[in-house]
Amino acid sequence: MPVLPLGLGCVATSVQRAGYPVRVLNLQDQTEPLAAVQEIVEEFPPEVIGISVRNIDDQNRERPMFYLDSVKDIVSICRNTTRAVIVLGGAGYSIFPQSALDYLEADLGIQGEGEAAFLELLHRLRNKIGLSGIPGLHFFRHGIQNPPKRIDNLAAYPLPLPGTHIRIPAMLEEEEIWFPVQTRRGCPMDCNYCSTASIEGRTIRKYPPEKVVEMISRYVDAGFDRFFFVDNTFNFPPSYAKTLCDRLISADLKIIWRCILYPWKVDETLAEKMALAGCREVSFGFESGSIKILRNMNKKYGPDDVRKISERLKAVGIHRMGFLLLGGPGESRETVLESLTFADSLALEVVKVTTGIRIYPHTLLARTALEAGLIESDEDLLFPKFYMAKELEGWLEQTVDAWMAGRPNWIK
Repeated sequence: MPVLPLGLGCVATSVQRAGYPVRVLNLQDQTEPLAAVQEIVEEFPPEVIGISVRNIDDQNRERPMFYLDSVKDIVSICRNTTRAVIVLGGAGYSIFPQSALDYLEADLGIQGEGEAAFLELLHRLRNKIGLSGIPGLHFFRHGIQNPPKRIDNLAAYPLPLPGTHIRIPAMLEEEEIWFPVQTRRGCPMDCNYCSTASIEGRTIRKYPPEKVVEMISRYVDAGFDRFFFVDNTFNFPPSYAKTLCDRLISADLKIIWRCILYPWKVDETLAEKMALAGCREVSFGFESGSIKILRNMNKKYGPDDVRKISERLKAVGIHRMGFLLLGGPGESRETVLESLTFADSLALEVVKVTTGIRIYPHTLLARTALEAGLIESDEDLLFPKFYMAKELEGWLEQTVDAWMAGRPNWIK
């Protein structure tokens, strides 16, 4: 699914509202990205260049693709074309703030949310004030002075506008675009493999539902009718999810949308409200059908919860794209077959299977991998490493491929 640069748009909106002239370049829209960067830098000579890095790699254990070398080329063309200060940010960058900064050889990087910290940086650069004390600011080869500071009052910052801060790239105009919407930040679930805490923290912070609906209505007026709620857990807290659905129902915007659902605490009322509000599909990340593996992953639900919620979603006409994440700590041939059989029994519209789990720093999985001797204590994990239970090497991929051969709605 084509992904539009929501984070970049949020920062650009905040910068523009503060009175700074800003230009946004979406490299998805460029067949020659290096030439496009050089052209815009010469046309609009910048004092500061912000580069948003969404992904480090593709999380594919069998054929991993590392993306930062292409980003390094972007940094180099900026360096060779202008004397502007180069600042990194974005979700992928925030997982590896120092190692990515040093690898890419930019000047600075902002870990976590950028709307407030980037504005503070611009203010100090313009007024020639020292940079110490800016939350989440990393210095090339010199580390960080203060940890990231989460934005408590999200309503204080504007959401990006259609056609101004986020546009549909020309080369994607024929694609089915689901416009990204974020209503909450942070996730307290603490799944053992997840990097969200490094990006957004563990405390859920919310935009007022009325502000979300107002923003969506502006995009509807601009011609959009498909939206993707990119919140890590759309259904948490359940009361907020229900209120948001109620506001969408009342607004009658004639939209359809999809979201990411944590398979726990989804009652019949929420499922019905989601469907009435326009939800047509959920990303249903239950990851395993084995209670043992779910506990190892630090999940709060069990297979019975997954089955009940799956049936509730099906009953109200919401499609389910299920996810299996196989090969982690404690995984055995028995638990793999248990998970495959369980996923099959749900009769989901789509099942996505991942074999081997990408190890991210500061996670329970990284600690387990260290104890198992799979990684070293000083390894920064910028270059992808995967956890794969030793007894499953080779067997897991063959088994999954054979299983998928007769199931066209299963993908890897």
